[in-house]
Amino acid sequence: MINKRDPEQAPEDKQQPYLQIGEVAERTGVTQRTLRFYEEKGLLQPPSRLEGGFRLYSEADVERVERIKRLQTLLGFTLADIKEMVEAEEVKMQLRATYRREAEVSERRAKLQKAVEVTERQVAVIDQKLAALQDMKTHLQQKLDQYNAWLEQLEDKAAARSS
Repeated sequence: MINKRDPEQAPEDKQQPYLQIGEVAERTGVTQRTLRFYEEKGLLQPPSRLEGGFRLYSEADVERVERIKRLQTLLGFTLADIKEMVEAEEVKMQLRATYRREAEVSERRAKLQKAVEVTERQVAVIDQKLAALQDMKTHLQQKLDQYNAWLEQLEDKAAARSS
């Protein structure tokens, strides 16, 4: 997980544009309440704040909200699953940023092993979702087969009566 920002401090990097909560909500298509909820649940880091308490979000925060939304809508992930997936991506980004080809083999191996472990956890979450979806599909297919069999029986009875 990336380092937490001090929520009481305004950002010192004046070159990076910061957005207020309403701007982030508008850009990402979520409500301000949702952004605060994500913050409470640890999906978003506590944002930097201006003296008046106004939240200030970075472009990285906007990208994280967009990843959360994508996971939630496309994959049907719970917020806990989303948190795990997004944090895993951040760990891998940190590993990539600090990986050096000239480093000792043991250091490179350790970073790659960490990337493998994090990615295996992500795959496990997806496998769990796929298994649940497959179970649901199997159950629905069984119902569909039963309904079609009943329809066929009704059609056979109706045909027998009209003969």
